[in-house]
Amino acid sequence: MQLTLIKPDDWHTHLRDGVYLSRTVPDLTRSFHRAIIMPNLDPPIDSIDAATAYRKRIIAQIPKGQQFEPLMTFYLTSNLSPALITSGYNTKLITAVKYYPRGVTTNSQAGLSSLKRVMPILETMAKIDMPLLIHGEVPEKDTDIFDREEKFLDSILSPLIEILPELRIVLEHITTLQAVQFVKNHDQLGATITPHHLMYDRNDLLANGLSPHLYCAPILKRSEDRKALISAATSGNSQFFLGTDSAPHSIKQKESSCGCAGCYTAPYAVSMYADIFEKAQALDQLEAFTSKNGPLFYGKPINKNFITLRKVDFKVPSLLRFGKDWVRPLKASEQLPWSLI
Repeated sequence: MQLTLIKPDDWHTHLRDGVYLSRTVPDLTRSFHRAIIMPNLDPPIDSIDAATAYRKRIIAQIPKGQQFEPLMTFYLTSNLSPALITSGYNTKLITAVKYYPRGVTTNSQAGLSSLKRVMPILETMAKIDMPLLIHGEVPEKDTDIFDREEKFLDSILSPLIEILPELRIVLEHITTLQAVQFVKNHDQLGATITPHHLMYDRNDLLANGLSPHLYCAPILKRSEDRKALISAATSGNSQFFLGTDSAPHSIKQKESSCGCAGCYTAPYAVSMYADIFEKAQALDQLEAFTSKNGPLFYGKPINKNFITLRKVDFKVPSLLRFGKDWVRPLKASEQLPWSLI
């Protein structure tokens, strides 16, 4: 059995930088034609020069013969201005702006503690129809980690939508039933869903000993949340689309006394999604989720090239070289039933 799909796009991925690009870029380009590149480097990507230089470093690692377009983003910091984002968007260098609440995830120390100071930027984005990408969690330590997404929807996103209802927003890597319902209730919203949030819940992370390679931000939630995500992803609703949030960290960083959040999914993500959709008896909806809904939201053309998956079991490698270290991909040493030809 074979399955041919319009070549997907990844609408949320972390490529890291420097020596790590020789791992992450080839892994990504084999399955994806375009990708939204996250800007949370250190220092953050919040200038034309930084975005241009980073894009060049990425392009230099694209394997010969592969077609791939990195879609660059600005990190929403106080260094941005309405003129800067307008220039970046109009020249097609910058596709979107990413909002990280300060302290919410990896390299989010440059994020904002409040959106009030950047309202002129958000108003400009709404005017030029530039999407805002959001890590939708509050970072407050007094809020239970399993409730931080829901609180963000109520305390930050809802007021923002009331003020700027015309602003297009992608709520990235949604994890809860509440987020699914929130997106459905707001036409100007899109949402990405990761393979790990579709495959696992917090029992997988915590119930049989701590599984550090399943630790991610936002953290895995309840089983009913995972079921709601599967239902949304497989529904055909164009507001939901593929975003891996592929976020590699070395084994030393993952298995340390303070392990880093992130799952490395890019090399085998399409095979994972195919497995998920098949188990949900929704393979007929896979191409919409992976290859059509994202371009529709972003106003991009549908890709003209294709990939083919074959129904043949393959074993995910236990380790992949990552600079001078190693990274363990999600589902390491396990079998996946769909193989990318």
